[in-house]
This record gives sequence, structure tokens and C-alpha cells, in this order.
Amino acid sequence: MTLVLILCAAAAALCCGLVIRLGEENGRRYSEWMPQRFHSGHVPRLGGAAMFLACSMGWAWLALAQPLFGVDHGIPFDGGLAGSWWIVALAGCASGVVEDLTHRLPARLRFVSTGLAALLAVLLFGLLVPRTGLPVLDGLWAQAHWLQVAVAVLALAGLPHAFNLIDGYNGLAGTVALICCAALVHIAMQLGDRQLAASVTVLAGVTLGFLVWNYPHGMIFAGDGGAYLWGLVLGISGVQLVQRHPEVSPWFPILLLIYPIWEAIFSIYRKVVRGQSPSLADALHFHQLIYRRLVRQVFHDDASRRMLMRNNRTSPYLWGFTLLTVLPAILFWRHTAVLAGFTLLFIVSYLWAYHSIVRFRMQRWLRRIRMLYPR
Repeated sequence: MTLVLILCAAAAALCCGLVIRLGEENGRRYSEWMPQRFHSGHVPRLGGAAMFLACSMGWAWLALAQPLFGVDHGIPFDGGLAGSWWIVALAGCASGVVEDLTHRLPARLRFVSTGLAALLAVLLFGLLVPRTGLPVLDGLWAQAHWLQVAVAVLALAGLPHAFNLIDGYNGLAGTVALICCAALVHIAMQLGDRQLAASVTVLAGVTLGFLVWNYPHGMIFAGDGGAYLWGLVLGISGVQLVQRHPEVSPWFPILLLIYPIWEAIFSIYRKVVRGQSPSLADALHFHQLIYRRLVRQVFHDDASRRMLMRNNRTSPYLWGFTLLTVLPAILFWRHTAVLAGFTLLFIVSYLWAYHSIVRFRMQRWLRRIRMLYPR
């Protein structure tokens, strides 16, 4: 497993390095007037393409290491499984990479793309959500096979866009994805599911390789393609874990991924209330408010360096926020009531923090965190 992690990280770092070397023109196409832009300079947004290529290499290695190279890694992983991962990832990431190249692909086509990837995942992996973890509903749920499949499709189609919404600052979405990968691998290994653990380890490795270039210097961005890759692989793995192992509560992947999930739900609600299209980009996401209201300028004369430093200082706030959900998810992965309680606690805490920041009511604990950073 460690070898897979190292190989995938090296492959992703190499691919990202080539993109940085050859992709400056791509960065020039990203307008400085985009509301979600919080960086200076021309940075390529093709990290997702590089990570997809590295993931393809990782899955191929798992399938071919023993028959071609005689490396016995002890993981039940064949060519059919590697091909399934590749097809699903390609279907989901293709529209994101096209958007990263052109910046002109309509949002509805990207939604169709991730929806197609979700349908392919359900068909190729045989996915469904087998239970809710709530005894009151599970009796009826077991009789509604179509609902089990429909919820799986909806979750897998939406999670890529949820990750895209939190992908705003150097290292933010990548580190959140890496933390979630580590949690899934940990639980899968506890259950003896080396196949699932290996699939997620591939994503963890390529994310590490990407972060070498992305944080703290912001030399490459994941783009829509990268966000879609993270959302799809983590979503599929979460559903598989619950489906294969009855002892895992279905609320485990919900709590594990509640930050991007709730960011997407709240964003849709916020825009609908204001009479806007949910696909319209804006600068009112939680991480953007943290950047503008809590992270203060540092004393550097160069404007682009000031922006980079503020960008880098934003992500740790959200990493800590993520750990507050991931840690209880790991500790209580069997216990639905506890997981549901922590999920509700996160939602309440998010709304309280969002309202406080919007109203300029920055609490004392946030001031203390800000003081940890030298000015």
C-alpha cells in the first residue's frame, strides 16, 4: 500500500510539473474579473488532468503489477476493476477539463457529465445505498430498490460539484480530500477491505503529488477536473464501504464529507433565496468570507505576494473545520445516532459561524487563531 502511495504521488508530481512547464497559456485565459479568483499571475488550472493521468497509472499498476512485473502486493485488483475506475473517472472529469481549458462550457453540460459518470458508476460497480441507519425508515427503504439506486446516483452526481465549490484557495480542497482519503483507508483496512483501501490510496497519492506544487506557492490549480475527480472517487468509495460492510453506518460518509456537501446545499439555498441561478458563481462561500473578513494583510510591499500570503493563510481555518467532522466520523463509524448528532452539530456551527462573519461578529476564538500567524 505504501509503494502505491509513493508511486502515485511521484507520477502526479511529475505530471503537474509538466503542466506548469507547458500550460502557462491556459492560465492567461482565466479572466481577472472572475468573482471566485483570489490569485495573481497566470496559473494553469489543469491539475485535474494531471491527477487523472496519475490515477490511471495507479489503477493500472494495481492491476498489472503482479502479472507483468511479478510484484505481489496482495491486493485483489484486476484489469476489469481498473478499467471501471478509468471509465467512470474519465466520464466525470472530461467536462471539467474542457471547462478548465476553455472556461466556456455551460454549467448544465457539466452537470450532465457528472450525472453520466454517476450512472456509469452505479452500473459498473453495482452501487446503491442499502440502508439509512434509521430503523423507522429502513423497513420501507429495503423494499424500494429504485430509491436506493436513485440516492446513489444523486449523491455521486452532486459531490463533484460540492468539491468544486470549496476549491477556492491553495491547498484547501486538496487537503480536505486527502484527509477524507486517509479516513476511508483507515476504516477500510480495519475491515480488511484492501481492494477499497488501495483504490482510495491511489487518489491520496496523486493528491499529495498535486499539493507539492499547489501549496503553499499556488503554481497549479486543480480546476473543475480535479474537483470532479475528488468528488467522484470519494463518493464511490463511501457508498462501496457502506454497501460491502453492514457494520458501517451510512452516516459515516455523510459526516466525513459534510463540509463540501453542506457548502453546496447552503450555496443553492442562498442563491435561490436571492433569486439567482444556483450555477451562478459568486464570492460569498464560507472560505471566501474567511479570506476577506478574518485573514488580514501581511506586511509585504509586493501586492501579488500579499495576495499569495493571504490565500495560504485561509486554508488552515477550513482544515481545522474539516477535522472537527472527520475525527468523530473515524471514532464512531459504527454508531448512527452519534454520527447524525455530529452532522447536525456541524450544520448548526457552520450557520452560526457564517452569520457571525457576515455580521462582522468575529468571536474571540477566531481572533486567537488569527494571532497565531505572524504579521
